[in-house]
Amino acid sequence: METARVEPVRNVAIVSSVGAGKTSLCEALLFAGGVIPSLGSVMEGTTVSDFEPEELRHRISTSTSLLQFNWNQTTINLIDTPGALDLLGEAMAALRAVDAVIMVVGGSSGVRTELVRLWMKIEELGLPGLLFVNGLDREGTSFEHALETCRQHFGSVPIPLTVPVNPGTTIDGVFDIQHDKMIRSGSTSPKVDEHSPGDDLQDFSRHARKQLVEAVAETDEPLLERYLSQGDLTPNELLDGLRRGIQMRQFLPAYAGSAIRNVGVWSLLDAIVMLLPAPQERGADHPWHGTDPETHETRQRKGSADEPLSAYVFKTLIDPFVGRLSYCRVVSGTVQADTTVWNASKQVREKLGHFYKVLGKRHVPVESAKAGDIVAIGKLKDTQTGDTFCQENASICYAALGLPKPIVSFAIEAKSKAEIDKVSLGLHKLIEEDPTLEFTRNSETKEMVLSGMGQFHIDLALEKLQRKFGAEVALHLPKIAYRETIKSKSQAQGKYKKQTGGHGQYGDCWLEVAPLPRGHGFAFGNRIVGGAIPRNFIPAVEKGVLEALHEGPLSGYPVVDILVTVYDGSYHVVDSSEMSFKIAGAMAFKKAMETAHPVLLEPIMRIDIDSPADVVGAVMGDVNARRGRIVSVTALTHLERITAMVPLAELLRYATALNAMTGGRASYVMEPDHYDEVPRELTAKIIERHKADRHVTVTH
Repeated sequence: METARVEPVRNVAIVSSVGAGKTSLCEALLFAGGVIPSLGSVMEGTTVSDFEPEELRHRISTSTSLLQFNWNQTTINLIDTPGALDLLGEAMAALRAVDAVIMVVGGSSGVRTELVRLWMKIEELGLPGLLFVNGLDREGTSFEHALETCRQHFGSVPIPLTVPVNPGTTIDGVFDIQHDKMIRSGSTSPKVDEHSPGDDLQDFSRHARKQLVEAVAETDEPLLERYLSQGDLTPNELLDGLRRGIQMRQFLPAYAGSAIRNVGVWSLLDAIVMLLPAPQERGADHPWHGTDPETHETRQRKGSADEPLSAYVFKTLIDPFVGRLSYCRVVSGTVQADTTVWNASKQVREKLGHFYKVLGKRHVPVESAKAGDIVAIGKLKDTQTGDTFCQENASICYAALGLPKPIVSFAIEAKSKAEIDKVSLGLHKLIEEDPTLEFTRNSETKEMVLSGMGQFHIDLALEKLQRKFGAEVALHLPKIAYRETIKSKSQAQGKYKKQTGGHGQYGDCWLEVAPLPRGHGFAFGNRIVGGAIPRNFIPAVEKGVLEALHEGPLSGYPVVDILVTVYDGSYHVVDSSEMSFKIAGAMAFKKAMETAHPVLLEPIMRIDIDSPADVVGAVMGDVNARRGRIVSVTALTHLERITAMVPLAELLRYATALNAMTGGRASYVMEPDHYDEVPRELTAKIIERHKADRHVTVTH
């Protein structure tokens, strides 16, 4: 593995859906570039970028992998990202660290939801890219059909730069339209055989080149004028036009091939170097924007080594044996290993550890890094994924990653009490690695709750928890945090009188309870006149009510949206005390609640579902069946967004149901919106279930 950095540099993320062959393509690029002696296999678990035990077990990428190598006098930092929808956060974080992308589409599988959502992020970041249509060694695949599918989903016109020769099981090469060459290759050697097209391809060659030249010329007026006057473009003019069009995202160059056959890969490797922008080029046109943490003024860096230091952490790995590794994109300036920098996100100084260049699981130490580099940094104490570090006297903070929020939650239970701390510590470490996970302790239900992007995401986290930290847990659906409230006014007296030896205890108050509008919580009023209760005892009454709010009369859930007013009472000059009135307040509140028509409230979620148009009707019907209320349906570029209000109780297994209903093509995000009344026919069932749960807890 070469370790010395050479100029120029290319930082590229490879993204796709599961099964499109992204990791196989990374392997083929390393093989074609002479970095590895033979092609590894995903199925056999021998690829460079898939090395975690979970990746070998599931035979898919589950974590971002960094592949750094030199080829053709260029340093290439290649980031292999997971393709699973549940792990979309990994790919989105990687996109923040690169200057370009390669999208991999299967010749038979086409474009799936994961890639459409990533394309939206790519557009948002303005990243230029290339398209690689993979798997053309299989029967029934069509390069042209794949390009048409991409055009429909991405709204961008793919321009072929290579086309397959003999697609299907006999594929052994591609025709390079840009260079007018036949390029043949195979899986046993990284070398390629280049030759001019035969007579049978002359007409096709001329036609394909004319289409390419016209597409490039139309992106630039001076270029178009030269093409119209000369009838062609020179190779340099074509190259310059291609680079400009790619960087301005005017078209999407498409390459054909088969990663497992090492066909078409050499052309793609050449395109990475010749067509994609270097960090300085990208930074000149699209500077990195941030803010000054103190003044909140906008700051920017153009990606030059001459600018003050700034860097961005986009991935954290924590291993019980190796320790913490932070994958970092150096945006500007130069930095030495083992120096102290300023963490602008946390506002603390951070001592940097050793720097490493990375090829899969291999780490090679380097002394320094400069603008455009991607390095792994060891043992950062305070810096986490998404943080910016910089020079303290030229502070800048880049925007957070903007990752998707968790949509699926499970309650987790340690196998034994002795393992609770181990589970908690392990999960917090895993969340540092993967910020799309979330771990909370629900104070109401007394449960530990793990949330993620889907069932597979949660299962994967628990596999890592057991392997890395030796902690096992049981999973079950989380309890719903219901609430109780009232529908009418009511009044009741609470009188606490106790006579023992010496001073007795006496507290007497009359309370009125009344419903408040939904979401208003709790309010306390005082209408005492004439000193029926001394002023110094009123706070004690309120305190008693506050404590009684924790358990409502129906099923012991907290009481909300209620106004409690003390309006009368009596006291004893000797026996009354704060404790007496606190107890009296709680007694009066409980009595008043029983006659105020108490009802159950349930959490209602706002859910945004992005669905293909052909299944929108089915999705909306399912939402209605889940007691949901459709708020709006909005047409997006490639999808339709259904916004609805749905009870949380109906969404606990929604991810699985939506995937089954739409063939994995729809996705959703949700967040708590408000509480609303539970239908009467469901209330009794919920109360019975809650009583049974409490009985089990007490018995244990």
